[in-house]
Amino acid sequence: MTNYRDILKSTDPDVFANLCGEEDRQRDGLELIPSENYTYPEVLALLGSVFTNKYSEGYPGRRYYGGQEFTDAVERLARERACKVFRAEHANVQPLSGSPMNQAVYLGVVDPGDTILAMDLSHGGHLTHGSPVSHMGKLFNFVRYKTTHNQGAIDMDEIRRLAKEHNPKLVLCGYTSYPRDIDYAPFKEVADEVGALTMADVSHVGGLIAGGALENPMDAGFDIMTTTTHKSLRGPRGGMILCKKKYAKKLDASVFPGLQGGPHMNAVAAIAVTLKLADTVEFRDYAQQVLQNATALANTLIAHGAHLVTGGTSNHMIVINTKTWLDMDGRQAEEMLDRVLLTTNKQITPDDPLPPLRPSGIRLGTPAVTTRGMKEEHMVEVGTIMAEALQSGGDETKLSALRSKVKQMTEQFPVPGLEPR
Repeated sequence: MTNYRDILKSTDPDVFANLCGEEDRQRDGLELIPSENYTYPEVLALLGSVFTNKYSEGYPGRRYYGGQEFTDAVERLARERACKVFRAEHANVQPLSGSPMNQAVYLGVVDPGDTILAMDLSHGGHLTHGSPVSHMGKLFNFVRYKTTHNQGAIDMDEIRRLAKEHNPKLVLCGYTSYPRDIDYAPFKEVADEVGALTMADVSHVGGLIAGGALENPMDAGFDIMTTTTHKSLRGPRGGMILCKKKYAKKLDASVFPGLQGGPHMNAVAAIAVTLKLADTVEFRDYAQQVLQNATALANTLIAHGAHLVTGGTSNHMIVINTKTWLDMDGRQAEEMLDRVLLTTNKQITPDDPLPPLRPSGIRLGTPAVTTRGMKEEHMVEVGTIMAEALQSGGDETKLSALRSKVKQMTEQFPVPGLEPR
């Protein structure tokens, strides 16, 4: 069998050195960014497979190139498995990532200039949910709702008022930095009242929905649901659109040829195997453990005085306002935690007065550490290390001791699919 690593090492030692460095970084530290995870070995195998070589513009049975016997078969498997796992009538597995996935929906079911009701960026929404810096924010008239200051609740009365005032064509719920689950039924009721379509972007929690740990928007009668395939689902980087059958032709045409050309068939094949693995008892147990770990981590941080946006979590995610807690902005907090091998990301908080690259908080989550096999008692240890690092004042002796504790933990819980040094 060809050893591709040896070939790479010989051909381009500079790139190979960076690959080895990234492997060591992942081995030695803990990934706490909620949008990151460790994918399956089977996924890595497919991403580096001969499916990479094949152009497959079009859809199974309707391609623009020959030689599609196996690409058709693997894409059909991915679509069928997606429909089963998410209880959807139709699935498109070709979007290259989360942003074009959402763009394809907007461009497929509403017209430029139409109104879309979605969550405000600083309150948890995504850039593609209408941020003015996004191209989608320029093409469509986004009306953005906010959470309340009472534990970050979603005020459905206010959303109903906005819907009746602005008459949106699409009501969108979903988030990228909101540490709570969503009750989808009230959104469907509001949309029905104003004759709008419903869309849920569940990119962060797609795996938790697949594993039965969180509610499924499709069960609430939503028209469209989008999700990325990495994050909590543990698949390759890609996106999926799930919908009622009556929107299938519009959305398929919006993905191809409307927005993109040939799909990445190596990723489509990897999505197929990811969905098979998601439809198991083991994955359902994993999804529940992600939530239990997030709760344990949040409670530990609160016990150390941390100021959590929404007061806690009911999903996999935690947002800490480090500015109000320690008078430390999110960039400073992220860099301090990097020094003890805890990887997080700086994060804007609701109505943040600080700029995006130096915001008021940090965001963290538990999918990746749960993949490594950690449980609640380990989250107590991680939360304590995190609090002590942030409260260390940069003392290198303290940080060195905490860094050693993290390395001891990572040695106990190796990254799945990553061989020991």
